[in-house]
Amino acid sequence: MGRRILNRKEMRADYDEAERRNKDEDQEAEGEVEEEEEDEEEEDEEAAEEEEGGEEEEEPVAVKKKKPAPKAKPKSRARAAKVVRMRVVWGVYNNSNQLVTTYEYPKKQDAVAHAAKLTTDKKSTHFVQPVKEPIEEKKEK
Repeated sequence: MGRRILNRKEMRADYDEAERRNKDEDQEAEGEVEEEEEDEEEEDEEAAEEEEGGEEEEEPVAVKKKKPAPKAKPKSRARAAKVVRMRVVWGVYNNSNQLVTTYEYPKKQDAVAHAAKLTTDKKSTHFVQPVKEPIEEKKEK
């Protein structure tokens, strides 16, 4: 036989209701204890006044000054790395992935022709692949 499917929402509602009941009972119990303590304090104060004969002596209150908390050193802000602009060029590589030469992006046909020429002349494989390299910006004075 299969088990009955539990309705989690109903279970949650029951649990929340039980929690509310417990809180209410705790608050009522605390309220009764506080009332009893207040009554006892009032009686103690009245008894102390009768014993002193109505004289009120004020005790000097010692005020302790807190030392100011040392200021935390400000954290150094890490500067964001400068974004370097990149450009794409065509690189002619040999069979061991060494860059032989580069061509500007619009001159892909020249790069392919150079790779084909090197392949036939040196009898080793050469190929063309795009390469990203940083753009060196000229600093103007």
